[in-house]
Amino acid sequence: MNNHQNNGIYNAKELGVGKVTVLGLQHMFAMFGATVLVPLLTGLDVSTTLLFAGLGTLLFHCITKMKVPAFLGSSFAFLGGYSAIAPMKDDVSNVEMIPYACFGVACAGLVYLLLAGLIKLFSAKKVMRFFPPIVTGPIIIAIGLTLSQSAVDNCANNWLVALVAIFVVILCNIFGKGMIKIVPILIGVVVSYIVGIIMGEVDFSAVEQAKWIGLPIRKEMTVLALFDNFDASLLITSVVTIVPIALATIVEHIGDISAISSTTKRNYIKDPGLHRTLMGDGLATTLASLFGAPANTTYGENTGVLNLSKVYDPFVVRLAAVFAIIFSFCPKFSAIIQTMPTATVGGISLILYGMISAVGVRNIVENQVDFTKTRNVIIAALILVLSIGIKYSAAGAIAFSIGEVTISLSGLAVGALVGIILNAVLPGKDYEFKDEE
Repeated sequence: MNNHQNNGIYNAKELGVGKVTVLGLQHMFAMFGATVLVPLLTGLDVSTTLLFAGLGTLLFHCITKMKVPAFLGSSFAFLGGYSAIAPMKDDVSNVEMIPYACFGVACAGLVYLLLAGLIKLFSAKKVMRFFPPIVTGPIIIAIGLTLSQSAVDNCANNWLVALVAIFVVILCNIFGKGMIKIVPILIGVVVSYIVGIIMGEVDFSAVEQAKWIGLPIRKEMTVLALFDNFDASLLITSVVTIVPIALATIVEHIGDISAISSTTKRNYIKDPGLHRTLMGDGLATTLASLFGAPANTTYGENTGVLNLSKVYDPFVVRLAAVFAIIFSFCPKFSAIIQTMPTATVGGISLILYGMISAVGVRNIVENQVDFTKTRNVIIAALILVLSIGIKYSAAGAIAFSIGEVTISLSGLAVGALVGIILNAVLPGKDYEFKDEE
């Protein structure tokens, strides 16, 4: 194995069944902490999330000709959309509203397919000029900032438990070595969870009642549940609110595929092609959402595992997907996750939401956006102020009617639309998308 470490291993079968199995488990645990956190923050089901993280990953690999070693886990970018349409509140179920949010996310996944088709027809360079970093960067920043209050509110349930989670994640990330550095979120959750148990913050009664084996799909959270409680205005509002978020996640996808290409020294944007990776990600998101699971996205955590292990065989990632599917059929495992203290979720999400905004900042910095240009300042300023300043409510901060249907726009939707339009009409565009890197 050492003979291959400098160049990387593209055929994991030479390592033997034992090592390949361990590598597959490592990929599963790398994505695990962040992936299961999304359903805890949105009210979605943990088992369903794991099932469609695995199925989505396998679907992605089929569409990309089995060439790209990427794992698809839960996307945090859509949390703002879920909180707008199906907000989590104490002692109030959001199950009836979740199908509406899921329908909006499913439509967002179709945006990937539209862009993939345009890229196939016109090339990535011509299409991506409409989504430069000056637009997507501030949108990503706003996604994290609009979620910050919910993280603080969760931390307030027990600041000691929350701070334990925060400090453990920081220590593992900064000072950890090897596997510890790869899974700081998972370690932070476990340590904070234990502290919560000691402080009496955990009730295990649900775990005792849960079965060992069960189906991971809940009908009341699937899009089929819309037929039991149909509201056309809410359905359209969900689409208009959530679909614009896809503009930011598409750019995140391109960045992740570029990072995987750089790590493995193979250009996946050219082969199998950006249109195929976008199609795989989009279809995985739509499929997951239709069955009540979060949107999927390519995971940077698993790119870190590739870099650590130097094993670039996509088969290992597909093995991790199979493990995720197997765990999804254990309700008792899901119940253990759902007993996690609210403050633990708050502490972890405080870091993750901040990291979302930090990714937006990095997007701007790495692409050297010129803020000496007034047009760029205006675009960024309006995106940030509108996205954060407009508070979504039942009536909608910005609402209009088409016939009997009322459409309400969230701040993120307004900010994204304004940014795209301003970038298209204002003179002085200087961004050029490079698909050959």
